[in-house]
Amino acid sequence: MKRTGRWASAAATLLASAAMLVGAITVHAQDDADSAAPSNPHKLPETDMGVGAMRHYLDIEAGVDATGAVSLAHAAAARNPQAPDAIPIGSATCVACHSQENLQFSHTIHARALRSGALGSNADRTCESCHGPGSLHAASPTVAGSIIAFTHGSATPVETQTETCLGCHTGGARQHWIGSIHEARGLSCSDCHNPMAKMSPEGLLTKQSISETCAGCHRDVRAKFNRRSHMPLPEGQISCVDCHNPHGTVTDPLLKTDTVNGTCYTCHAEKRGPLLFEHPPVRESCLNCHDPHGSNQQTLLVAPLPMLCQQCHTMTLHPNDLQTPAGLGTGSAPDERLMGRACISCHTNIHGSNNPSGARFHK
Repeated sequence: MKRTGRWASAAATLLASAAMLVGAITVHAQDDADSAAPSNPHKLPETDMGVGAMRHYLDIEAGVDATGAVSLAHAAAARNPQAPDAIPIGSATCVACHSQENLQFSHTIHARALRSGALGSNADRTCESCHGPGSLHAASPTVAGSIIAFTHGSATPVETQTETCLGCHTGGARQHWIGSIHEARGLSCSDCHNPMAKMSPEGLLTKQSISETCAGCHRDVRAKFNRRSHMPLPEGQISCVDCHNPHGTVTDPLLKTDTVNGTCYTCHAEKRGPLLFEHPPVRESCLNCHDPHGSNQQTLLVAPLPMLCQQCHTMTLHPNDLQTPAGLGTGSAPDERLMGRACISCHTNIHGSNNPSGARFHK
């Protein structure tokens, strides 16, 4: 009984000490919070949301708050060079005629962002933030160019359409849009994106997925993915943007890296090296031997083995005779050197070797 009493007394003392400690921590934390309220050194700095690139589209004097951030509530109407005298009329007037478009648009991230930013402001310019001031269009709806239209072949020039989108969506992945192959071919943002309806889970694309959107133009490339050996794109494991940046890069194929090999190495890092013995065509470009979009040969090869190897290694050393499809197992003169893995049955490390005995890429 005496031992039990001592334990109860010790437990009570411990609980009382814990309560005092918690109270002290709470008071100290509250004091810290009060003292840090005006300026918290651990808080990340506010972003300006690209104010420098959007000065043409935002009322900077009214839109910048004390932190330098810009609210969507102060987004001005986009400029329409074809209707310089038009004035904003507000989204309520637009919705009076375009009720169906408004119903579809309401489900998009653009609508939610612009309308939430417009809460408490004098006028909701959700529609005119992209389409420009609507007074002339409301007065004469059939006059082409009185409003910025984003449909392909509309009266609005592609340059105006793209400039409007880049007013907000600038920098980052789009910093190389000007001068890219897509921009040079006259594509506008609305050729791939549909900001007026939620057709895709992300990106406001015109199709349900990135790959389907790209396949709308690149049908020859899409056909390659139906071949026997292909990248896992049809299975949904990768998409076109894993290798390409459709908004522009420094390369003509819009690769996400500066070279073909650099793009391939992002997944196939074991081929990067450095290697003691390097295979020159491999180091030059992976495309010398592989078609990354699809092939009817094994491992995406551009030609069957050993015919692929014989494009460089012909009538030299061994073998000293030209191998033809007649030597295949189904040919008129089957040859064991053509069957199985052909050349790479012996030259297994054809991409390069670090083995001291790997000059012939045997190991």
